[in-house]
Amino acid sequence: MSTVNMLQAKSTLSRLVESLESGREREIVIARNGRPAARLLPIDVPAAGARIGVAKGLFEVPDDIDAHNDEVAALFLGGKAS
Repeated sequence: MSTVNMLQAKSTLSRLVESLESGREREIVIARNGRPAARLLPIDVPAAGARIGVAKGLFEVPDDIDAHNDEVAALFLGGKAS
């Protein structure tokens, strides 16, 4: 954990965020007049790949799923089917 003053935080915000993203810092304290005022922390983001295939095998897609595309398009286009 490192501590920076308000002026330094304002002028080096991009570098501070980069330090958090890269893992060089786990937390940065921002001080005003030598007293801690705020903490800058990385956001824990779940792995993006975790959701892919989450419903696999839970339902079946009918063979005629595209049978009503013209009707749905007409509803979106105000009655003008293509």
